Amino acid sequence: MANKQLFASPRPDAVNEAGGLAYAFSPEHALAQYAATGTFHGTFYASDKEQLDRVSAFASACSPELVAKTAVYCRERGRMKDMPAFLVAHLAARDTAMMSRVFARVIDDGVMLRNFVQIVRSGVTGRKSFGSAPKRALRAWFASRSPDAIFRQSIGQSPSMSDVIKMVRPPPRNDKGEADAVREALYGYLIGKNVDPDKLPALARAFEAWKRRTGGLPDVPFEMLTSLPLSAEDWKALARRMTTNQLRINLNTLLRHGVLDDPEMVDSVAARLSDREAILRARMMPFQLLAAYRGVEARMPTRIVTAIATALEHAVSNVPELVGRVVLCPDVSGSMQSPVTGHRGSATTKVRCVDVAALVTAAILRKNPGSSVIPFSDDVVPMTKPLDPGGSIVENAEILASLPSGGTACSAPLRWLNANGNAPDVVVFVSDNQSWSDFRHPSRSATSGTAMAEEWQRLRGRNPNAKLILVDVQPYGTTQSTSRDAKGERDDVLDVGGFSDAVFDVVASFTRGELGGDTWLRAIESIAL
Repeated sequence: MANKQLFASPRPDAVNEAGGLAYAFSPEHALAQYAATGTFHGTFYASDKEQLDRVSAFASACSPELVAKTAVYCRERGRMKDMPAFLVAHLAARDTAMMSRVFARVIDDGVMLRNFVQIVRSGVTGRKSFGSAPKRALRAWFASRSPDAIFRQSIGQSPSMSDVIKMVRPPPRNDKGEADAVREALYGYLIGKNVDPDKLPALARAFEAWKRRTGGLPDVPFEMLTSLPLSAEDWKALARRMTTNQLRINLNTLLRHGVLDDPEMVDSVAARLSDREAILRARMMPFQLLAAYRGVEARMPTRIVTAIATALEHAVSNVPELVGRVVLCPDVSGSMQSPVTGHRGSATTKVRCVDVAALVTAAILRKNPGSSVIPFSDDVVPMTKPLDPGGSIVENAEILASLPSGGTACSAPLRWLNANGNAPDVVVFVSDNQSWSDFRHPSRSATSGTAMAEEWQRLRGRNPNAKLILVDVQPYGTTQSTSRDAKGERDDVLDVGGFSDAVFDVVASFTRGELGGDTWLRAIESIAL
């Protein structure tokens, strides 16, 4: 018989969004989870305001230093926008010294500048005015950039760069404190004043000349041009200039403007989209390419659609091989049918949580062809068609995502493994972890843990070295099998927040015994400020 003390299930201390028993993360761990996966948009169980309130509470319960490190982490490594801007705004109201230490690293482009200003002015962090320290940081942002760079980043509204300049009033001086006539002219131009056009930066002069049709197409962000009348040749010229990421995002726009009616342009775009080095260099996440694949219009040329599928294969080519016997458990329950980045009105993604679960499963299966796949909802869901580990990532993901849904019982795959006497080395769940329908299962014992925690301890009774990995595609602040024991840590359970490429490396390192169960939090804590 297994050692009851060694394999005892800790008592749940929370109720999840679906009404089931759960384990609450510490404020630090919860903030780390939200930083990796939070979008501030409504999810299946939580509205955008509820997510904002939770993050505010978690951040307030953490030290300013950890909040600052979290902001840096989710900007520099996660390339997120709303979350890091919010955390810096939180610091602006709480600890301006800490805010000043990380401002330049987090507020690193025009989009982030406008996000920060919008959040502060909304009052959600407790104040609507900037104060002297945030205003100095904003002015330093302008001073540290060349006039051409400021012009390039002046796209976007609510607030516009004009609004920001009016609020902050950056002096027309560079970072050395020297007066700059070009900068002065640019600030006036951006807020609508009449200025000497000859004093504007070269890029702004080229843009104005093109608007008068007295110059060629300027090398400015294409977003500056798309609101103006463009010819078919202009659109083709823009397509040739677009980065691989911009092409991925704007395929339907190019189709609507006739660019892809030209076979030569189709060949060019397809070749760039399927260029392995370009995909890896652009650090495209697999789910972004899946979104492009699912989002193209029906009349998109087949060559382009095939190129996106090829790009997806490239994006998962660096998925590492896991150590040991692997079981993959994608959640196909009803809550997983919601959009992965939340409900965002007309901007809502077509990629659902279940699509991400299926994609992660298919990608790991590719590099670990001996893995077992056990989809689940309120019970194990039988596969309607076997997966081919060497087959198309897109096809395997679509097979999994099309399985029937139901309630959520995260214990179901583990219960099935226990009932069949299986004891794998690694079990990977991809879920929102909102388990609720397994708490009255007839086979559940009367012990105090969650159903999943109990089943996991039974499995570990047969394989004490087994590891459980919970990839959380949407944050809610709880988990089904805590990664902390009575001593504060354990090495058999890993909670992973997010679904970026980094997930694969973290999972592989954990299976090799190189990382602990609170890896995400440790990664944030290790950041040097």
